[in-house]
Amino acid sequence: MHETAGRGRSGRLVVAGVACLLAILLIQLALSVRGASQTWDEGDHIFAGYMSWKRADFGLNPEHPPLVKLLATAPLLSLPLRVPEIQRRNFKIEAFLDGKDFVAWNDPDRLLFRVRMAALPLTLLLAVLVFLAAREMFGTGAAFLALALVVFEPNLLAHGAWVTTDAGVSCFMFAAVYAFYRYVKVPSLARLAVVGAAAGLALATKHTGILVFPMLALAALSEVARDRKTAWREAARLAAALVLVTVLAVAVLWAFYGFRYRARPAGFEMNPPLARFAEALRPAEARAILSLARWRVLPESYLFGLADVRRVEDESPSYVFGKVYPKGVWFYFPAAFAIKSTLAFLALLLIAAGAIARRRLRAWREILFLTVPPLFYLAVAMASGLNIGVRHILPLYVFFTVLAAGASGALIAGNRRWKYAVAALLVCHVVSSARSFPVYLAYSNELWGGPSSTYKYLTDSNTDWAQQLKSAGQYLARRGVRNCWFAYFAQGVAATSPYGIPCQPLPTASSMWVNDPTDAPPSIDGPVLISAGTLSGYETGPGALNPYDQFQRLKPTAVIDHGIFVFDGHFEIPLAAALPRVREGTRLLAARDGAGALAAAQSAAAMCPDCVQAQSLLGAVLTALKRPDEARAAYQKALALAEKLEPAYRERWAPRLQARLAAL
Repeated sequence: MHETAGRGRSGRLVVAGVACLLAILLIQLALSVRGASQTWDEGDHIFAGYMSWKRADFGLNPEHPPLVKLLATAPLLSLPLRVPEIQRRNFKIEAFLDGKDFVAWNDPDRLLFRVRMAALPLTLLLAVLVFLAAREMFGTGAAFLALALVVFEPNLLAHGAWVTTDAGVSCFMFAAVYAFYRYVKVPSLARLAVVGAAAGLALATKHTGILVFPMLALAALSEVARDRKTAWREAARLAAALVLVTVLAVAVLWAFYGFRYRARPAGFEMNPPLARFAEALRPAEARAILSLARWRVLPESYLFGLADVRRVEDESPSYVFGKVYPKGVWFYFPAAFAIKSTLAFLALLLIAAGAIARRRLRAWREILFLTVPPLFYLAVAMASGLNIGVRHILPLYVFFTVLAAGASGALIAGNRRWKYAVAALLVCHVVSSARSFPVYLAYSNELWGGPSSTYKYLTDSNTDWAQQLKSAGQYLARRGVRNCWFAYFAQGVAATSPYGIPCQPLPTASSMWVNDPTDAPPSIDGPVLISAGTLSGYETGPGALNPYDQFQRLKPTAVIDHGIFVFDGHFEIPLAAALPRVREGTRLLAARDGAGALAAAQSAAAMCPDCVQAQSLLGAVLTALKRPDEARAAYQKALALAEKLEPAYRERWAPRLQARLAAL
């Protein structure tokens, strides 16, 4: 009887401890996002989710499946909201621009807090799964260590309450692998159904959720390899199980699209249609996606998303260690992991590797389930060209946290002195994470200078995801600024007006992408605010291709939330002034308006005569107007300028210009 009472008290203490840590996680997440404005992607997600509920329209933001969007926007359904009219634009432009207006028109602070709190439970569920998995695999002590590491993991805190997909897919990927681990230990149809449901939820959360199938297959192979005596029989059983999992998962995915193939409701069409959108893909990829569409194996919206992911990978530049690359680089994610993980967490991983190598941790099934799937995921990420944030490898932190906790528990069991080292590392992990509060997005560890230095090595969602508008407005109000300029990373897709920012916009890559009119004069007077993502030049190119390159060598007056730099003084910005005219000239040339294109090109070249973009456009327009001698002069000047660019960008510009000269 005393034994039963003891177990009861112990169980209550475990529940109380878990609840306490979950409460700490909830508080950190809520406080961190409460002071943040809309991030780059959130308006797009929010508007798409709301329209999915209201009109069953899955054609807005199809680059992400519906689960998180539906979950986050459910609290908005009862509110009297002002909703933008659909204008039948390109589906990506439509969702971003309507999302910007939807958020700006409906009390942004109130709306964003509601939807973020609705998305947050997926992070809490993830934390619970980490505890349960670690407890089942390694015991209660390891489970509490794993949970504590997750609760104070800065990258999870950075992304755990945004209306985006990274925390959600991390949750369901881990859930699927953990459920499969439980199935192989004690096979049953009920446990297999849980695997299928979790895999389906991963599919319905993010397109990289599709990687859950090879992750499960590799876990199955590792299970087969552990017992060669029954390998063939076990392989056949697990193969059949994975087929059933796939069928269940695809059914779950279809359910989130209402079991309807068409992306948009009656009366609306996708712009552009799938066949044209897939033309930009490699031929084999386009054929595969169009075949799936022909046989209606997957929903149309989901197929658009698959095509979009591949297109973005091929078009995305990179920025790492302060250097801009025109394409993705293989070392990006290992570098981002090293920069943005706490030193204590990295130390625990090294300790875990040592414990496994020295056979201090001998739970081989658990080791394989916690290493093979995430390492495969990392390999795929490294091979992709989408290098825009450590958030894309967030699932690694989940698996490796459980592994590190298990290894630490095994070492402590062998030698009690290890508990002091592990406890010290846990404290360091917590303190290092807390240094970033409330701007966890900009976290980097002490070896790289901490959050204030992250922008020197990484950009985009690693430090500046355009979430600092509230802080920028407050800074300008304190200074009493009434006139200023702002080169904002999310210019055109997030509104500055709700935050009382009086600045005139400067051209950025995003503002030109959405054709947001942001003309600027060749010279301006500060204050000038520039987002870290824009300052880096990773979207435009380095050096002479970056309209704000000069500011990289200036000391800012202030830095807002580690991501917006303030400069005072008088500045010449000829390329920033010329780029909108280059954009307009390119558009008019494509529309066969030669006179209009020439006027725009000449204006750009007059503002920035030593800019390769302006001279290249001028050459193209003069060629179209059958003025070869003048075109040759413009192209020759553009080529001379291109020869001075950094090697990777010289290789992009020079051959094209040489070919145009040869064709005259």
